[in-house]
Amino acid sequence: MVANSWWDAAHAQAGLPPMTIHDLRHTAASLAVSTGANVKAVQRMLGHASAAMTLDTYSDLFDDDLDAIAGRLNEVAETSVGKMWAKPP
Repeated sequence: MVANSWWDAAHAQAGLPPMTIHDLRHTAASLAVSTGANVKAVQRMLGHASAAMTLDTYSDLFDDDLDAIAGRLNEVAETSVGKMWAKPP
């Protein structure tokens, strides 16, 4: 990073902690994965060669994701699966 660049000046003026443009890229990708964005879309956004590379880099950032998935699956099971099996032939 070049010292005293426009980026550094903007951070100083805004009162923000030091960060790189790559930090912003990482944050955008992490938030996209966390909100459930299509991983192929995130892959294209980042220019990664494969979706696997995107997932390997960003999918482990949010520890509560597994709990959220379990909760959503439970909701679906209670509302959809039970009804599907309860239908008369």
